[in-house]
Amino acid sequence: MARDLRLTRNIGIAAHIDAGKTTTTERILYYSGVNHKIGETHEGGATTDWMEQEQERGITITSAAVTVNWQYRGEQYHINIIDTPGHVDFTVEVNRSLRVLDGLVFLFSAVDGVEPQSETNWRLANNYNVARIGFVNKMDRSGADFLNVVNQVKEMLGSYAVPLQLPIGSEENFKGVVDLINNRGIVWNESDKGMTYEVVPIPEDMVDEVAEWREKLLEAVAEYDETLMEKYFEDPNSISEDEILAALRAAVIDMKIVPMMCGSSFKNKGVQAMLDMVMALLPSPVDRTNIKGVNPKTDEEVKVIPDPEAPFVALAFKIATDPFVGRLCFVRSYSGMLNSGSYILNNRSGNKERISRIFQMHANKQNQIEQLHAGDIGAVVGFKDIKTGDTLSDEKYPIVMESMEFPEPVIGYAIEPKKTADQDNFSKAIAKLVEEDPTLVVHTDEATGQTIMRGMGELHLEIIIDRMRREFKVEVNQGAPQVAYKETFTKTIEHREVYKKQTGGKGKFADIVFEFGPRDPEEGTNEVKPGLQFVNNIVGGVIPREFIPSIQKGFEEAMKNGPLAGFPVDSFKVRLFHGSFHDVDSDAFSFEMAARIGFKEAGKLAGAKLLEPIMALEVITPDEYTGPITGDLNRRRGMMKGMDTKAGSQVIKADVPLSEMFGYVTDLRTITSGRATANLTFSHYDFVPQNIADEVIKKANS
Repeated sequence: MARDLRLTRNIGIAAHIDAGKTTTTERILYYSGVNHKIGETHEGGATTDWMEQEQERGITITSAAVTVNWQYRGEQYHINIIDTPGHVDFTVEVNRSLRVLDGLVFLFSAVDGVEPQSETNWRLANNYNVARIGFVNKMDRSGADFLNVVNQVKEMLGSYAVPLQLPIGSEENFKGVVDLINNRGIVWNESDKGMTYEVVPIPEDMVDEVAEWREKLLEAVAEYDETLMEKYFEDPNSISEDEILAALRAAVIDMKIVPMMCGSSFKNKGVQAMLDMVMALLPSPVDRTNIKGVNPKTDEEVKVIPDPEAPFVALAFKIATDPFVGRLCFVRSYSGMLNSGSYILNNRSGNKERISRIFQMHANKQNQIEQLHAGDIGAVVGFKDIKTGDTLSDEKYPIVMESMEFPEPVIGYAIEPKKTADQDNFSKAIAKLVEEDPTLVVHTDEATGQTIMRGMGELHLEIIIDRMRREFKVEVNQGAPQVAYKETFTKTIEHREVYKKQTGGKGKFADIVFEFGPRDPEEGTNEVKPGLQFVNNIVGGVIPREFIPSIQKGFEEAMKNGPLAGFPVDSFKVRLFHGSFHDVDSDAFSFEMAARIGFKEAGKLAGAKLLEPIMALEVITPDEYTGPITGDLNRRRGMMKGMDTKAGSQVIKADVPLSEMFGYVTDLRTITSGRATANLTFSHYDFVPQNIADEVIKKANS
C-alpha cells in the first residue's frame, strides 16, 4: 500500500562550516528513536560522518542520507534527511542535494550569524526554489544573540525572517524558549537529554518583549493571508494557532517568509520543536506542483505529478561506491512507483537499465526495500551507466528533467602512481572518483603525457588523494598545485588559411576565409557565454555544405590548446564567409585541418590574452591584525572590496588571484597567531597582468 505522500518530508540541513549541522542530525536520529546513543562529531562518532577523513577532520565531506519517522499531532511522518557539507570545496554536494529536496533547515551559529558559506548555500536554495526554516544553533555559547542573527538573515540574505520563538536565558543560562505561536514557555529537561519538556509561564522580565514579537508574527501572517487581515484589525488574539500555522505554511512554501527558531543541539535543546515545525510548515512532495520536464522526442513540456499511479520519473543526484553492494545511485522519485528487478529508461543515454535492488539509506548502511514510492529518496543498485543529473523514467514515457550545473574546477595537480604496478588500480580509482564527483576533472596533458587532476580547491584535491590511498590502496605522487589558466582573444581580424598537400596520387586541399575574434555578448546583457560561436555565411556553394561541420569541429578541437601557452580557450567567434575547394583533393579531413591550423595562426594576431581564476576572500580577524593582513593581501595582488565589523571582529573582503593564494591559510595563522579564519570561493576569471603573463607563458612553453 502506498504511503500518504502528505506525511513525507524530504529535507536537507545546510549551513556554513562548523554551525553544527552534523550534531543537529545526530539529535534528530536520537529523538526519533533511530539511534539509542548520541554520536558526537568531536569524538569522531557521528553517524552521518562515516568516512575516516570526516571523522579525523571533524567536517562533513559527502552528503549523507538518513530516514526517520516522527510523530506530530497524532500522525506518523516519514522524513528523508540529507546532511550536507559546509566547506566551500564541497559546494557540489550541497548543490546536488538542494536540487532534489523539498525543504531545508538552514542552520546559523548564534555567535557567528550569517557567514560566507551561508550566503553561497542560501543563493543555491533560491535558485532551486527550496522552502526553508532558519534554526539558530549554539544558543548556549558566550556571545549568542538570536535577534541579531534574525536581523542578519533579513539584511544580508534579503529574506523576510520572522521569529517563532524567543530564547529564555542566554549563553550558559539558556534553558528554553517562549513559543510565540501559542504564547507559552517551554523548558527542556536535562535528565532525559531533552526528550521531554515542561510548559512554564512566560518569565516576567520577558512579557513585554514577547508581546512585541508575537504582534510582529501575527502582522506578518496577516499581511500574507488577506482572510486573516480583518481578524487582525478587529482583535489579533482571535487568530487561532491552526490559522497561524496554515498561513505560515503557505507563506513558507511560497518563499515569502522564513520562520526563525533557536536552540542548542549540543545541549539537546530546541531540536524537537524545530522538527515539529518541519512537519507543520515545510512542503511535502504533493506541494511541489511546479515540477516539469521535456519529452526528448517531441520537445514538448511535460508536467510531473507526484502521484504513485502516474508513470515513474526520478532524478539521479549522486553516485557512490559501497564496499559491500558496489555502485549505488541515489535517486529522488518524483512520480510513479519503481519495483526492484524492473527496467527503466535512462533518458540521457537512451538505454534501458535493470534495477536489481532498491535501498533506503541510513548514512553508509542500507535497508533493502521492494519499492521506491513517488516523492521518496532511495538508492538503487544494478545499473550499468548512470551519471549525476540523469533522468530515469518508465520506458514508455521518455522525459528529461532539468539537469544540474556544476562550477568549473580552478586548481590542478599532476599525479602519478608511486609504483608502476599500481597503474591499473590508479586508473580504476580515478574512473570511480570522477563518476562520483562532477567537479573533479581528470585529463592527460598532450604535451607532457602527465595525468592532471583538477578540483575546487586544495582541500578538495587533498581529500581525493587521501581516498585513493585508503579506499583504492594506491599511493600517489603529486606535483605542485597548478592554476587553471584560460586564454581569450581581444580583437577581431580576418584570416585566410589554405591547406595543401601533394604526395603523388590524391592530394589534400582546403581553403577557408574567416573573421576571427571575441564572442558576442548575449542579447541585452554584457554576459559572454563560454564555447565557440560559429557563424556560417558561405553563399553560392564556394565550400560544399557537407564540409562545414568539419570546419566547425576543427575550430572546436583547436580550442583545447590556445595559441599562447596551450591553455584552453574560453570563448571566441568565427564567421566563415569565403573559401574554395578542389573537386578531387578536398575532403572533410582537409577542411578540419585548415580550421585547426587557421586557429593557431589567427589566434596569434587576434590579441590573445591570459585569464586567471580570481577568488573572493573573506577574512574574519581581531581588530589588531587588520593592518598586517591587508598589507599581505596587497603583496598578493589583492583588490580590497571593503571591511565590516561583525560580532566584535573585523571582516575583510578582497578579490585575490588564485595563483597567489597557495598556502595562504598557514601564512594567515602565522600573521595572526592563529586567531583569524579565512574563506575562499571562486569568483570569476580576469586578465593576467602582462609581466606575470609573460612568465607563465615562458614556463608553459619551456
